[in-house]
Amino acid sequence: MSSSVLLGARRIVVKVGSSLVTNEGRGVDAAAIGNWSRQLAALAQQGRELVMVSSGAIAEGMKRLGWTQRPRQLHELQAAAAVGQMGLVQMYESRLSEHGMASAQVLLTHADLADRERYLNARSTLLTLLELKVIPVINENDTVVNDEIRFGDNDTLGALVANLVDADAYVILTDQRGLYSADPRKDPTARFIDEAVAGDAALETMAGGAGSAIGRGGMLTKVLAAKRAAGSGTSTVIAWGRETDVLLRLAAGERIGTALVAATPKLAARKQWMVDHLQLRGAVVVDAGAALKLRDEGKSLLPIGVHEVHGEFVRGDVIAVRAAGGAEVARGLANYSSAEARLIARKASSQIEALLGYANEPELIHRTNLVLM
Repeated sequence: MSSSVLLGARRIVVKVGSSLVTNEGRGVDAAAIGNWSRQLAALAQQGRELVMVSSGAIAEGMKRLGWTQRPRQLHELQAAAAVGQMGLVQMYESRLSEHGMASAQVLLTHADLADRERYLNARSTLLTLLELKVIPVINENDTVVNDEIRFGDNDTLGALVANLVDADAYVILTDQRGLYSADPRKDPTARFIDEAVAGDAALETMAGGAGSAIGRGGMLTKVLAAKRAAGSGTSTVIAWGRETDVLLRLAAGERIGTALVAATPKLAARKQWMVDHLQLRGAVVVDAGAALKLRDEGKSLLPIGVHEVHGEFVRGDVIAVRAAGGAEVARGLANYSSAEARLIARKASSQIEALLGYANEPELIHRTNLVLM
């Protein structure tokens, strides 16, 4: 099944661990990042959209600061991350540019994705970068997080990013071949798991042990990350990062590593997330023409089709879209607050900036953030 995970995938999130980009902790490995950049550029030339989630900032910072052991104090880890981010991002930028690819640094915290408005802003930024053929290089914002809001490992961060951008596939590149039924170093009968359903409870029992001395995530974090990614319909491949041209071969359909397949189709999973897990904050009533465009043509909801605005909501809140008779047509993430929506209702999108003094997007709800009921 690992062949099908990436073979037809258009939007792919790739996560690389610290040991794969830092020469086992001895600072940024220019050759390794050059290798990832070459493969990312080749996939981009195939028309695919790539997001890179890269560890390595703390390890690079430790090298630059002359530290031989990973510090335990949070403020020291944050200082190392601040120093190391400079080198890590510079290396990605220079290596990607050698292959004609533009790049961007994006630092995220859990709060950015837990808050709906910040979630929507982060999503809009990443999707715009992908439209511009720019490869985002993402890391946790280690310089400002604390123990209450940190992701804890970039495996989880990568899964959240996969959910954020509706990725078709999530690739976790690590220093292990994939998932075994038991620790092969201790159990000679351990069998390799080449394919399983993401979220299967048995996988968590199989996955044990800690990560390397440089990184934090062991196999369990990768299994849990695959489960999280599957919540929005994204399948995951866990593979050995030192495998020659691993990304290109996976994209060509070769079976490498462990494929953890999402049991729920992407569109159904996204609908379930919108319908079941977010509280409605308000509603808009639309005319018959707008309702028809939403239902039959899959269009975005433009303010000109909105006749009434109910409730109090802010940008990023989930609101209902109702027909004149009261029946719920759809629901989605609002690009504008209720106060703003009342000002722009029945108006053309071209008038938004004149009415508000600014314009976030031309749609009240973009079609990618909208599900039919």
